[in-house]
Amino acid sequence: MKDIIQQVAVLLPLFPLAGFIIIGLLNKRLSRTLAGLIACGALLASFIVAFIIFENVSPQGTEVHVMDWINAGNFTASFSFLLDPLSSIFLLIITGVGFLIHVYSVGYMHDDDNQNIFFAYLNLFIFFMLMLVMGNSYLLMFVGWEGVGLCSYLLIGFWFKNKSYNDAAKKAFIMNRIGDLGFLIGMILIFKTFGSTDYKTVFSQANGFFSGQGVITSITLLLFIGAMGKSAQIPLYTWLPDAMAGPTPVSALIHAATMVTAGIYMVARSGVLYALAPISMTVVAITGAITLVFAATIALTQNDIKKVLAYSTVSQLGYMFLGLGVGAFSASVFHVMTHAFFKALLFLAAGSVIHGLHGEQDIRKMGGLKSKLPITYIVFFIGTLAIAGIPPFAGFFSKDDILAHAYASSPVYYVIGLLGAIMTSFYMFRLLFLTFFGEFRGGDKIHPHESPKVMTVPLMVLALLSTIGGFLGVPEVLGGSNRIDKFLEPVFKPAQEKMLGGEGSAPEMALMVVAVIAAVVAIWYAYKKYIQDKEVPAPEGQRIPALQKVLYNKYYVDEIYSAVITKPLDKISGFLESIVETRFIDSIVNKTGTLVNWVGGLLRYLQSGNVDFYIFVMVVGVVLMIFFKMM
Repeated sequence: MKDIIQQVAVLLPLFPLAGFIIIGLLNKRLSRTLAGLIACGALLASFIVAFIIFENVSPQGTEVHVMDWINAGNFTASFSFLLDPLSSIFLLIITGVGFLIHVYSVGYMHDDDNQNIFFAYLNLFIFFMLMLVMGNSYLLMFVGWEGVGLCSYLLIGFWFKNKSYNDAAKKAFIMNRIGDLGFLIGMILIFKTFGSTDYKTVFSQANGFFSGQGVITSITLLLFIGAMGKSAQIPLYTWLPDAMAGPTPVSALIHAATMVTAGIYMVARSGVLYALAPISMTVVAITGAITLVFAATIALTQNDIKKVLAYSTVSQLGYMFLGLGVGAFSASVFHVMTHAFFKALLFLAAGSVIHGLHGEQDIRKMGGLKSKLPITYIVFFIGTLAIAGIPPFAGFFSKDDILAHAYASSPVYYVIGLLGAIMTSFYMFRLLFLTFFGEFRGGDKIHPHESPKVMTVPLMVLALLSTIGGFLGVPEVLGGSNRIDKFLEPVFKPAQEKMLGGEGSAPEMALMVVAVIAAVVAIWYAYKKYIQDKEVPAPEGQRIPALQKVLYNKYYVDEIYSAVITKPLDKISGFLESIVETRFIDSIVNKTGTLVNWVGGLLRYLQSGNVDFYIFVMVVGVVLMIFFKMM
């Protein structure tokens, strides 16, 4: 098994990298069809390799040394991969869901003049995400971490002729840099504490530290700052909803399979360190709990089909961090997997709706699409059931696994998680009913149509995964064995053993029943409100209740950031530019130039071109030399 992994591991990131290079270099020479085939083929090849690794991975993991990388003073770092149960699951998610998104993109981006470069960026995005997950050290993880940040900037602002899209790309890039600074400082502190950034060395030496030790708490909190930025947690979440500016396949890739899961992966991978830092675990849990409710309340009132799904992603990421914070590492990774299925499905189905309505994204101008887009409706309905936690769809098992662990840790966490689940059911069925039911509200100029098969087939595959994916984690209370928990046990067992106090017990069956009943009640209320009463959100400019206005304007967080941070920084920058830059620095530079010109003007008289003057100067020089020699 180890030999097979050693032989194929390097191919996994090599395929998308090769796809990026080929498409990037031959951009104008390749037809759109051929570029799509190369990009999709690279991902399919990577998925096959990921599946081989998954089938042959050992519980203890396998390190694959690629080459020596850095050797400076007492610091050494190798370019090596760590392939264990945790990384193998993420590799399957990234390549599998990523492949389906690539195939979908062939249809969605067919009419775009820059389709080829779009596929090159997608391949590069996948390459860096694979590097992030496969690396055997925090340093190599950081390379992938920064790479996905760069690619997100390129893809969010892909339609760069639109200024608002460029602003969204810059916002994502800058806000991620804030989190990345925390990650970078944390990594430096890891090296200072452990003398290495390799997981094996760091985690083995961590056994010598006691729980609650300050340096471990500092490291984990700094790492979590990085995770907050990349995985869009309060207060570094506002970039993710704005990332909807990119093409819909980009939204699906960022929200479901790649970038936002990076923070979850980092905290899960660092489970041994977090288990030694109870304060950090509490911070992670509280941040996740607040984020999941905060984002869910905003999603209740949004009218852009992609914005609803965007805030849904922020909320679901909050669930995952809540799970990590209470020590439910396997449950959180399980939810990463199921969320990848149904969120990719929902985003791509939303893209199918937008494609069928010629670019319209406002759900107030939709309705009645059930008969006009039948395949899209069915798969969107399945995705909605999955995210709402209705059994037996995938989201039911993973979400209730987290809620059970949350209850065992603190009933308060469970109540917050349950409240989030209720709101999730309501706003997702609100979205479903307003989009697909009732009468069409888009006017006579728009003629809805179903998407081509190249777009609908990936939707069907994701719908199937959203239906059956949860059966990998059927709990024992329902007669299952929770295979994913057992598969990941070797990775998280050292962390679980170090956690103080352990977990209490939870009446799991009762909690499931309560959660399902609550979700059904929320669905019934959405049905009554938007189907029976035929309510439609108020159009732009019409007065709405104060609370609803606050939620619709997203608690004015962007406006607060602008007033408290952006505008003061702009004023400081303006002062520095007009006073320090212009009057001081520019003055020094300009006067230096003037001085050089003046000196040069004097010296140029020595190069007059007059031979008599040159002879005179030479004679004077000789006389002076003799004079000084005789002294």
